Amino acid sequence: MLLSVVVPVHRVQGYLRAAVESVLGQVPGEPELLVVDDGSRDGGADIAAEFARRDARVRVLTLPGHPGAGPARDAGAAAARGRYLLFLDGDGLLRPGALEAIGDRLATGEPDVLLLGHDRVNWWGEVSVPQTAADGLSTAVPRIFRRAFWTGHGLHFTDGPYEDVLPVHRATLLAADAGTLDTLDRICVRHRVRRSGTPATTPGRHHFAILDAYRQLLAETGDDPRIRAARTRHLLAVLDDPGRIAPGDRAAFHRAAELPGSYPAHRVREAADAARTRTRAALVRGKKTLRAGLTRAAYRTDLLRPLDPNLAVYGAYWNRGVACNPAAIHAKALELAPHIRGVWAVSSRHRDRLPPGTPHVVEGSLAYWRIMATATYLINNSSFPGGFTKRPGQRYLQTHHGTPLKTMGLDQRDYPALTDGIGFEKIVAHADQWDFSLSANPHSTEIWDRVYPSGYEHLNLGYPRNDVFFTATPERTAAIRRELSLDPDRTVLLYAPTHRDYRKGFVPHLDLERLARELGPQYVLLVRAHYFYGRSVRLGGARVVDVTGHPSVEELCLVSDALITDYSSLMFDYACLDRPIVSHVPDWAAYRASRGTYFDLLSGRPGDTPGAVTTSEDELLDVFRTGEWCSARTTGLRAAFRERFCPYDDGHAAERVVRRLFLGGTEQDRTATGAQSMSPVRERPGPVTPGPSRG
Repeated sequence: MLLSVVVPVHRVQGYLRAAVESVLGQVPGEPELLVVDDGSRDGGADIAAEFARRDARVRVLTLPGHPGAGPARDAGAAAARGRYLLFLDGDGLLRPGALEAIGDRLATGEPDVLLLGHDRVNWWGEVSVPQTAADGLSTAVPRIFRRAFWTGHGLHFTDGPYEDVLPVHRATLLAADAGTLDTLDRICVRHRVRRSGTPATTPGRHHFAILDAYRQLLAETGDDPRIRAARTRHLLAVLDDPGRIAPGDRAAFHRAAELPGSYPAHRVREAADAARTRTRAALVRGKKTLRAGLTRAAYRTDLLRPLDPNLAVYGAYWNRGVACNPAAIHAKALELAPHIRGVWAVSSRHRDRLPPGTPHVVEGSLAYWRIMATATYLINNSSFPGGFTKRPGQRYLQTHHGTPLKTMGLDQRDYPALTDGIGFEKIVAHADQWDFSLSANPHSTEIWDRVYPSGYEHLNLGYPRNDVFFTATPERTAAIRRELSLDPDRTVLLYAPTHRDYRKGFVPHLDLERLARELGPQYVLLVRAHYFYGRSVRLGGARVVDVTGHPSVEELCLVSDALITDYSSLMFDYACLDRPIVSHVPDWAAYRASRGTYFDLLSGRPGDTPGAVTTSEDELLDVFRTGEWCSARTTGLRAAFRERFCPYDDGHAAERVVRRLFLGGTEQDRTATGAQSMSPVRERPGPVTPGPSRG
């Protein structure tokens, strides 16, 4: 085996999947990949285990506790079998064709150290000027090490920050002096610079560890002038990085580093840069002013008032009313935390849809700004309007409103034609306001962690809006059917497609009347258009019922026997019911190319595809005529889909959230409340007869 790639894993759940795929998707049969779990408490270890189950090239090593990246790399090197070692960060990437190029170069000789070209991409997606392998005395340059050389010289990483300084420089000098140092001037590795969550992005005194690292290195190399030069460059880079040395520590770092020149002179240069930064920031703030005149003045006054410890503000779907996860949390809070007074933020266009007696304020009003200034708790599945100022002591729970199939957040930068002028700076600034991000499954947590990079806490507690799928009684379901005038002897199909960014208005990819007519009188078709299209799409007929304006999509799911959808996140929620899901996706290629998706819905792989898949009306009719929509094959696909996307939902999600947010509970409450989890309401009253339609 030529190469072993060692990847330490700690707090990289949003990046690890792409890192592993960048290695495994290159040369067939190569290389060995050792993923070392360095006390990962997020989903990183599960992602690694997933790859190990399906690819024999992947091995997972689990370390006790959290010893750090250095010991993790050492453990991987000790277990490696390849002739050469590559240490790749969990948020790094191997560029396409890198392994083939590395293999070709190693085949022409046997260098002890091979320096590789690299580049960096920041969290905005901006790629730096590629760096060649020429600067071998920069620790940023990735390297391939001959394993016998590495172990023969007793090289190992140190503990703590800057663990690579000593072994990487020593190896490079040893190889250079022996004439066994080679370079590959091709971009082989991409460093993904993260916004937060790493030692490199956290200012503090822990960065002073680089001084000890170079002190030890100079002692071991006899004060080699090459190390002296590399040290100066590295220390100046650390000093100038605002993400590493805090302003109050810079003079002390400069003195301790014994860098040439005075710190005041360095500060003059730094001050000039800071002045330019402040000017840009002032321009940004100017664009975010709330309102002119009286409203602004009143809001500023309200910001001086004390926070109300028992006031919570709820919002959903950009102020459309009481819905989704916030609605379920509010209802459970009334039961478990009645001292918390809940008020809904709603737009003037949608206030008529509020249930009678709902406490609310209209967005933009003086009352709205007052509660935004004084509420302790903020709960929303999208965002609050107007650019409010989040105060110290306020706690913001972002519940989201669906599991992501399509790209979200910063991942949308690759599809600029569809972002409609979205300011990604605003997306990140919004994420900075969150204290908690709610998740229904590990897939969502992995995505949110990367596309909304900030310091919030993930709450893997399930979706409160799905609790009803486990708690609804047959009597309640029957009552909803009566309200909708649905014949209890008919099979109810819910057709709920999502919107298209590239198309205005509701244009179904089905002749709905034909579908209902050819299925026969035993079926009735409920049509639920996306809420972007308003409250009605003006459909009608004996067996086609427009339910777009119905206030609860959860109730529509309860009364249906199967879901027909395309790319809507409703499929993930509906899977909780363990009822058939049919994916009707005639425009899959166009949708995926224009918006981007996180997995292939049409792959047929367990966990990716929730059931039968159709791409034409005739195929859709056929899956119902033949019974394929509820066959053993599609039932098996649905089971795998539920296992992947519904692991946290059990009927108690709202209770867990309320206890965590309002009553001082912890995320471990998920285990406690889930101990008596409920089974989903798999069947609704009324028969479901698969196979050819009757009559």
